[in-house]
Amino acid sequence: MQYVIVGAGPAGVTAAETLRQADPGGQVTLIGGEAGPPYGRMALPYYMTGKVEEAGTYLRKTDGYYDGLKIKYVQGVVKAVSPDAGALTLESGDEVEFDKLLIATGASPVKPPVPGLDLPGVHHCWTLEDARHIIKRAEKGADVVLMGTGFIGCIIMEALALRGVNLTAIELEDRMLPRMMDRGGSAMIKRWCEAKGITVLTSAKVTAVEESGGGLRVSLEKGEPLQTALVVVATGVKPNIGFLEGSGIETGEGIWVDNHLRTSAENVHAAGDVAEGPDFSTGGRAVHAIQPTAVEHGRIAALNMAGREAAYKGSLSMNVLDTVGLISCSFGQWEGVEGGETAETSDPENYRYLRLQFDGDRIVGALGLGRTDHVGVLRGLIQGRVALGPWKEKLMADPHRIMAAYVALRADP
Repeated sequence: MQYVIVGAGPAGVTAAETLRQADPGGQVTLIGGEAGPPYGRMALPYYMTGKVEEAGTYLRKTDGYYDGLKIKYVQGVVKAVSPDAGALTLESGDEVEFDKLLIATGASPVKPPVPGLDLPGVHHCWTLEDARHIIKRAEKGADVVLMGTGFIGCIIMEALALRGVNLTAIELEDRMLPRMMDRGGSAMIKRWCEAKGITVLTSAKVTAVEESGGGLRVSLEKGEPLQTALVVVATGVKPNIGFLEGSGIETGEGIWVDNHLRTSAENVHAAGDVAEGPDFSTGGRAVHAIQPTAVEHGRIAALNMAGREAAYKGSLSMNVLDTVGLISCSFGQWEGVEGGETAETSDPENYRYLRLQFDGDRIVGALGLGRTDHVGVLRGLIQGRVALGPWKEKLMADPHRIMAAYVALRADP
């Protein structure tokens, strides 16, 4: 059996390892789109701050790791896929045949329609090459502009702040983290960042970036231009599906997959940030571009490719984030559900916040700020669809009792 995996991120690497275990005699080819060993994007901020060397970003750090598992690792970018022919074509013109194909091509940064974003000194923080360029310009005391304060933007913000730059963060929406935090929580995070010396501009729009005085000038729709040495763009990502045009594989926002991570083509599966698959909370389809989902996708997809029936229960939308030292988290349907109830406790002065969303006597979503002890508990109660019984009213009265509820419900026979 010839297995081919396109994409060497966490989903692809996990799939390759799982295939090797599930089918020791199969041929496994892993195709990565960048030069060098497979690495984790989530490690790039640690590389930028000097906490790890470049080799510390590699997903597997043992020399000869892939050769040792008889996984053929090659570099190439896919140009086209033909499921019927069982073959794909690389941009180099080389053709690779497969019996089973996994598409794990991830996502790419979204570039807003702003003039000047192709200038030297403007970078995304998405690849190792991006990180290398940012390190060169983000010297201590340098003026830096960050476009975007979503999940990825706030991770980059942490790294830039630790480098000691003079940082201005610009957000088009009316609050930071608009897709993972409500207004109350976002206001606390913004105030926290400002107390750390970061200028945060919300409801702000960049209209142009131009070369100026040996650096860059960032023009805003409202307010004075900003002079800067570096612009980092973190305005969202989109799944890499363009090469599938004409393949017959059905797509939406990402590649549509079923609960076995199979696409509309019988011999093709998809996993990770490129896959639009079962959503745990809604029962519909969604792209959840987070590493835990990518890893589980890769494992489940590989088992099914090897003929071992494995069902995927659906991914839970979840984010746990460190923003310059302040921990925030969101799980599931944190905005609430129709007919549901909400319990909330807030301590803005101490940057502590907890909000629970109920559907009947089950927690279906949650937000947290300033605490780490309840993160696993919230995830467990939501994913376990735990019936709270009398604990529902106790939590409505005092959400802080979430740990006591978890312990009591686990102890019940």
